[in-house]
Amino acid sequence: MGRKVTVATCALNQWALDFEGNLGRILQSIELARTKGARYRLGPELEICGYGCADHFYESDTLLHSFQVLAKLLESPVTQDIICDVGMPVLHKNVRYNCRVIFLNKKILLIRPKMALANGGNYRELRWFTPWSKARQVEEYFLPRMIQKLTGQETVTFGDAVIATKDTCIGSEICEELWAPNSPHIAMGLDGIEIVTNSSGSHHELRKAHTRVDLVRSTTAKNGGIYVLANLRGCDGDRLYYDGCAMISVNGHIVAQGSQFSLDDVEVLTATLDLEDVSSYRAEISSRSLAASQVQPYHRVKVDFALSSHDVWVSPSEPIQWRYHSPEEEISLGPACWLWDYLRRSKQAGFFLPLSGGIDSSSTACIVFSMCYQVCKNVKNGNQQVLLDVRRIVNDETYTPQDARELCGRIFTTCYMASENSSQSTQDMARLLAEQIGSYHIKLNIDMAVKAIVGIFTLVTGKIPQFRLHGGSSRENLALQNVQARVRMLLAYLLAQLSLWTRGMPGALLVLGSANVDESLRGYFTKYDCSSADINPIGGISKTDLRHFIQYCLETFQLTALRSISAAPPTAELEPLEDGQVSQTDEADMGMTYAELSVYGRLRKISKMGPYSMFCRLVSTWKEMWTPTQVADKVKHFFRSYAINRHKMTSLTPSYHAENYSPDDNRFDLRPFLYNSGWPWQFHCIDEKVLALEERDEQQTFEEID
Repeated sequence: MGRKVTVATCALNQWALDFEGNLGRILQSIELARTKGARYRLGPELEICGYGCADHFYESDTLLHSFQVLAKLLESPVTQDIICDVGMPVLHKNVRYNCRVIFLNKKILLIRPKMALANGGNYRELRWFTPWSKARQVEEYFLPRMIQKLTGQETVTFGDAVIATKDTCIGSEICEELWAPNSPHIAMGLDGIEIVTNSSGSHHELRKAHTRVDLVRSTTAKNGGIYVLANLRGCDGDRLYYDGCAMISVNGHIVAQGSQFSLDDVEVLTATLDLEDVSSYRAEISSRSLAASQVQPYHRVKVDFALSSHDVWVSPSEPIQWRYHSPEEEISLGPACWLWDYLRRSKQAGFFLPLSGGIDSSSTACIVFSMCYQVCKNVKNGNQQVLLDVRRIVNDETYTPQDARELCGRIFTTCYMASENSSQSTQDMARLLAEQIGSYHIKLNIDMAVKAIVGIFTLVTGKIPQFRLHGGSSRENLALQNVQARVRMLLAYLLAQLSLWTRGMPGALLVLGSANVDESLRGYFTKYDCSSADINPIGGISKTDLRHFIQYCLETFQLTALRSISAAPPTAELEPLEDGQVSQTDEADMGMTYAELSVYGRLRKISKMGPYSMFCRLVSTWKEMWTPTQVADKVKHFFRSYAINRHKMTSLTPSYHAENYSPDDNRFDLRPFLYNSGWPWQFHCIDEKVLALEERDEQQTFEEID
């Protein structure tokens, strides 16, 4: 007859320290799980308090409020007759743990602490938590008195244990444990645990979904069993966007896929699975049976409750083909959802963007347009929370958005800040793109402000700086460029604060930055110019990916203005025009191409290479294009530029994290910002290697001639 179980997993848009909102979303997910017939509900990591509490985890308030929310969950009728698995911090013997609290019918069954903490890249879990290092061991945990009164329990089991129901056995993993080389699910599967769950706080990076899905699929391919993964969704108040992707796998097949990007605050995914399929799958693998016969058993917390049904008319969920987004779709959706969370939770009235007509600012504009498109789509599909949020943002309780362009005009202001160095073509491209996306567009000229500031300098010093084209030095040329860039930042914030006031509308706007990850790596922007903003949706995206994204928007949204924007060479337009034409290009200014920059960034951050190691790698990779001397010059130029400009990373606008070679100094890339930019020792090693390679080549040439 079979033993069919229905399990539920969730993607929740939780918010750090929003205990009331987080509680409401958890209850909603449990109610939806019950409605869908589930007898077990899994939620994301630290869902009660929010994952991004950071140093708030040190505060006793965070622990107290988490238990207060747990008490509300325990006493709610919504949580009856379903095993609920929620995440929160717990202090045990004065040690803080990242835990799962599993309960049923006002009784806590198990508190399971995280055993492998995420402590690289964007994660600092070891700063706030301690991993549980006692494998397969448990202790007694004395519950707070407020919980004791509700449950009638003085102590509960705390540690590395599993839940044994009348018909199956359930084990827990927490996020990083899935990625660890010695994942607990291996030993759990060998010990007969048929259902393994994973509550995650896993963020979005371009092209990362493939890795996550492959990991989940592989957990049950070799060992059999059911694997249930929940994940956070939304920005949670930080640079990361948690992208959902809840999923359920059985015996190597994905049977349920949640959405990766969504404006839904709560998504519940269920699957019905036959435990007999697990038994038969495992029994056929003789090597697994041999290993299982020798495994050390887990402590089992027994519960008088069954997950399964013997209803022969219930069909198990069938395997599905996972649908992956292209990188261009990910850029269109991920940063758009992140912007929506920031806008609605910051209680601002929209966005302000200095729109230059280049690829970067145009990409940012397209992401905002994509956000508006997603909002309209969700409202049309009946998402009441999105409708309530958009009505509050536009300050109109009767408003219902119908069209992305019309909504864009209400919440998005773009501004072309012209100077005497601006070309007519970029002005036209910016204006046309603004028309096509529907933004409220402003055009102004900054020359008066620039001349006033330079005039003050001249009045004080008696000197008149000149552009290089007019005979000035490099120092003069750079200073005059920076004045223009910084004036634009001042005007951007002034307009963001008051432009709605001039139109008789309430509120202010969030200023958007548009420096890409490659320019940040190279430091090719002016500190405190219009790249300085409130948030930056493209700060973690490479120029190469943005070019592809522009083409995607051209085809998907029919924004024909992007055709000429994509074809134009990137330029800052801060130096005088020559015969009305742009004389300055980004790649010429930087002394390297954007493609080369991406290579340097990946080798520096992901491969963890210094100047010498990078040269040794590239002298081989680029041997068909450049001589060792040329490669050495390129590597030296990059590291000089990187060292000189590293200080800019300390003031980098908070950016959407999308690329794992981001140079963001604030959280992700913890390196010095004062370097010896000459790199004397490192460059000397490179020079010695170049000399050895050249001598070897000369010797080989001589032997061939001889």
